[in-house]
Amino acid sequence: MSLRVTFLGTGGAVPTTERAPSALFVNREGDRLLFDCAEGTQRQMMRFGTGFGIDHLFVSHLHGDHVLGIPGLIQTLDFNERDAPLTIHCPPNTRTDLDDLVHAVGHDPGFPIRFDVVAPDEVALDGEGYEVRAFETEHHTRSQGYVLEESDRPGRFDRPAAEALGVPVGPKFGRLHAGEPVEATDGTVVDPEQVVGPPRPGRKVVYTADTRPRERTVAVAADADLLVHDATFADDMADRARKTAHSTGREAGSVAERAGAKRLALVHVSSRYAGDASAIRRDARETFDGDCFVPDDGYRIEVPFPDAGEEPETEE
Repeated sequence: MSLRVTFLGTGGAVPTTERAPSALFVNREGDRLLFDCAEGTQRQMMRFGTGFGIDHLFVSHLHGDHVLGIPGLIQTLDFNERDAPLTIHCPPNTRTDLDDLVHAVGHDPGFPIRFDVVAPDEVALDGEGYEVRAFETEHHTRSQGYVLEESDRPGRFDRPAAEALGVPVGPKFGRLHAGEPVEATDGTVVDPEQVVGPPRPGRKVVYTADTRPRERTVAVAADADLLVHDATFADDMADRARKTAHSTGREAGSVAERAGAKRLALVHVSSRYAGDASAIRRDARETFDGDCFVPDDGYRIEVPFPDAGEEPETEE
């Protein structure tokens, strides 16, 4: 079951020729989710081949570099004759402004736009085998991040043990794996715990958007397979980070280390690092022992299951 993350926009408030502002696309086994939608996001979606088939847009806050792409994306969807609803999940007290933004140029979408106001610690999307929850972040406006977390999966099925207990090969294997006791060929009852291992964890992807480092993020990102964290500045700009309510690479690395995250993506890179963002990654690596990277626009990562026993696969 695939879980692919595409970084559509990795830059800060000021776009550069290398980096567009914030937008993150997640495809979980055909469920297509968009987190933030800066200006030009619809072009990034075409450029990097994600397609427009999203059903859910998650807005972190109302700063322009996170939402100004919404009117353009909606018009593009309309021009493509979309008729399916689009749900926009947003923080409390932002619905009216977002509704005004959708209609800012007098365009009335030909498909339903649904607004879902979700407070921190509430479930924004209850999907099949996963959910997306909001969590509070710290910025200069009402803001929140989102965590996509999958449900536990059934434990591994021990086929030799099942056969040794007299369970005939066939549908009863599947019933046992699904948690249902079955009858063996000699009439004895075989319970699932006899042949099925302990539940296996699903995957977790955490997106902070713009934020100062917070203990709440550490808690939410515990054992995350991928943490996408604000890292606007290198550490020599720490005072600027505090003044603007952003994070440095070092601070993002510290959050990831304390959370036990497996992988850290450093995003919202300031335009002052347009030519070289290596200082941000270097600072993060001083506080985080895991795998960390500064993705370029269009970078994709396939997030593996925690028990996959292999390194995460990436592709350009």
